[in-house]
Amino acid sequence: MNTEDIQHLRAAIRMAASAREHGNHPFGAVLVDETGQIILEAENTVISQHDITGHAETNLVRLAGQQFSFDKLARCTLYASTEPCAMCAGAIHWSHIGRVVYALSEEDLYAIVDPSPEHLLLHCRDVFAHSRQPMEVSGPCAELTSDARAVHEGFWK
Repeated sequence: MNTEDIQHLRAAIRMAASAREHGNHPFGAVLVDETGQIILEAENTVISQHDITGHAETNLVRLAGQQFSFDKLARCTLYASTEPCAMCAGAIHWSHIGRVVYALSEEDLYAIVDPSPEHLLLHCRDVFAHSRQPMEVSGPCAELTSDARAVHEGFWK
């Protein structure tokens, strides 16, 4: 990961903090175009919108699909505060977004959350491995693990 990746992951973590401030699960995502500009931001809205699919990445993909072509999205990077779940990875696949970068790993998240039977333990790389479109995935980001964990501290108790 380079300094630009770190900068955009910090923005995704700030979105996760915003989601928590709004009473939602602490997850955030940003979409960055090929010039390095943030073009969309989204946070988790599961609780406030009463929508179990309101994950940050899925919300971001919905917005992106309404505003940008597949060609544009293929040149974009989605930055996520935490590794995208299987549902979000599927949405990212269908959007044609070309790259995913995340800060906190699924393992680190589940060390905090303590997975229950309703959790689907499936890495995003495993979902993307079944796609015929190219997908670059980077993460977790060791440099930001403590920052990415911090937005979850005390939330899941």
